[in-house]
Amino acid sequence: MVKVTFVSSKGTRREVEVAEGETAREAALFNDVPGIDGDCGGVCACATCHVHVDPAWIDKVGRLADDSMESDLLQFAEGTSEYSRLACQIPIMPELDGLVLHVPEQQY
Repeated sequence: MVKVTFVSSKGTRREVEVAEGETAREAALFNDVPGIDGDCGGVCACATCHVHVDPAWIDKVGRLADDSMESDLLQFAEGTSEYSRLACQIPIMPELDGLVLHVPEQQY
């Protein structure tokens, strides 16, 4: 199992465990992390699993590709930053054990 910590907009930390091969979206939903809705079922169609990757982890997770469907969706999300990603597009691998993701105040 891989540990992922979700940090709420108010600073509350919630560490969860997820199996390798799942996504950060599934880690949040399977563990009832507040603020991650994942309405589209994880097919990169809604941006309701927007997270900010902690700066210490962005190079391991990977930055948002400019010409991707993920980028197209995030351009309409509130509160995006250079660390924004969709949790459904972050596959969980052993190298991400300890990953920290920040949940925005709102998803819409």
